[in-house]
Amino acid sequence: MQTNPIKSLIAVSTLAFLGAPAFAQVVKVDGSSTVYPVTEAVAEEFQKANKGMKVTVGVSGTGGGFKKFCRGETDISNASRPIAAKEMEACRAAGVEYFEVPVAFDALTVVINPKNAWLKQATVAELKKLWEPEAQGKVTHWNQVNPAWPNQPIKLFGAGADSGTFDYFTEAIVGKSKSSRGDFTASEDDNVLVQGVAGDVNAIGYFGYAYYAENTAKLKALPIVEKEGKPAVAPSEKTVLDGSYQPLSRPIFIYVNAKSLSKPEVKKFVDFYMTEGGKMASEVKYVPLPAEAYKMAQDHINKGKKGTVFGGKNEVGITIKELLAREAKM
Repeated sequence: MQTNPIKSLIAVSTLAFLGAPAFAQVVKVDGSSTVYPVTEAVAEEFQKANKGMKVTVGVSGTGGGFKKFCRGETDISNASRPIAAKEMEACRAAGVEYFEVPVAFDALTVVINPKNAWLKQATVAELKKLWEPEAQGKVTHWNQVNPAWPNQPIKLFGAGADSGTFDYFTEAIVGKSKSSRGDFTASEDDNVLVQGVAGDVNAIGYFGYAYYAENTAKLKALPIVEKEGKPAVAPSEKTVLDGSYQPLSRPIFIYVNAKSLSKPEVKKFVDFYMTEGGKMASEVKYVPLPAEAYKMAQDHINKGKKGTVFGGKNEVGITIKELLAREAKM
């Protein structure tokens, strides 16, 4: 690829819905910033191969994307978590039916400044103490989380409230989706978070692995201890595949409006995604699914198997093997 999908996020999201030449057949995508790098990479290759077809990829967060999707404003919604019950109801009320398509796995990454020489790992319990609502205005220095850590002010950076990453992180770490302290720098644009952590030695933040992988010179990934007695595990393709990176390993998705598939450009783009998505996911440093997963998704679309296998609930800790088993039963 000639351009980097993450670095072009701001420009593309700004231009996403400003329009296209009158002759172009347009596929409209919006939603998760985590899924953005994969979909944008696929879109770039698709447009090279299909002159006259355009794919616009907006970034309004998973929640923001579903709001547009369930109003019928977009053809495809990028999502870093499964569709929620209230979003399912919104789609149902508007007559929007959809296909749920897992496209890769992400190692949601907790990052610190590379000049931070004292923080080697963190337990889920320590992260909860840092991020839970009760910490707001009270837990402001590192030694309040762990006495072995220095008496230095904490600078927090995290996903915005419309982000699926915010939903997943709070459920995995705090124990309840959207349950978080509010006194932190929040953004649906992960590049803002990258710059924030990179600019302060006392900063800590979280976002999708692709954004860490693109900025390893500016950031340090923090190994996570899931439970007492377990080893600290760093995010990587290996630890996602073997299921040891928990509880922050998660599937990421696209949701396809069933009615939009009647448009040749949308059908062609989704077919292209199913053949090239794994390779593109790997290129932007996510973990591609096995080939059978993309074939299964294509079969579901061809056979009209609409809906979700998650029942409107986000689930922490699901592995690739468990996801495939669930999809096979759809």
